[in-house]
Amino acid sequence: MQELQQLNDKLDKLLKKYTALHAENIRLKATATKHLKTIESLNAKLDASEQNVVAVQIGKNVLSGQEKEDMRKQIDTLISEIDKILNTLDD
Repeated sequence: MQELQQLNDKLDKLLKKYTALHAENIRLKATATKHLKTIESLNAKLDASEQNVVAVQIGKNVLSGQEKEDMRKQIDTLISEIDKILNTLDD
């Protein structure tokens, strides 16, 4: 009879331990899911930031200071020529 009681006590302990471990497992799975979503969100933000950095670097690398100045002079020249043509058309 005492052996049955000991076996019953061990079974109760195992059931309590199982219940606690099951609850912890559920909590850990929820935490893992939450962290995975956070990681996905941060990866998306990182990708967007990397694309922005690349775009900025391309913009900076395409034209140096002198090239920008030369381009500005060409545009000014074209605008002046257009103004001259428009003035001659008005006459």
